[in-house]
Amino acid sequence: MRQKFLFEKNILASIGKITMKMVPKMLSPLVKDWAPKAFIISFKLETDPSIILDRARNALEVYRHQVVIANSIESRRSFVVILTKDSETKILLSEEEVEKGVDIEDKIVDDLQSRHTAFIHDKN
Repeated sequence: MRQKFLFEKNILASIGKITMKMVPKMLSPLVKDWAPKAFIISFKLETDPSIILDRARNALEVYRHQVVIANSIESRRSFVVILTKDSETKILLSEEEVEKGVDIEDKIVDDLQSRHTAFIHDKN
């Protein structure tokens, strides 16, 4: 036990003091002040899959932006839900797509591109 403590102490001594500071949430001023007419997307990554959708819906309510991409840490490379105030779209890679190395990001971008096009069209 004593050796472990000394080893951990040496690591801490070698990296110096670590100071963490809170940073402001940027989504609120982005939506309200900086780009109120923009198509804004946020991401919600959670460790507990049972709370993801509630947290994503809450973000849409609080920040009043267009889209939240929600997923859990364990399935982030194969399953996401894209939420808007009116819809929830699930994107799931098949086992075959996973084996072929398909990136879920490609499907997310395709979906968002069509949503963005519709957003621009609706604004004009």
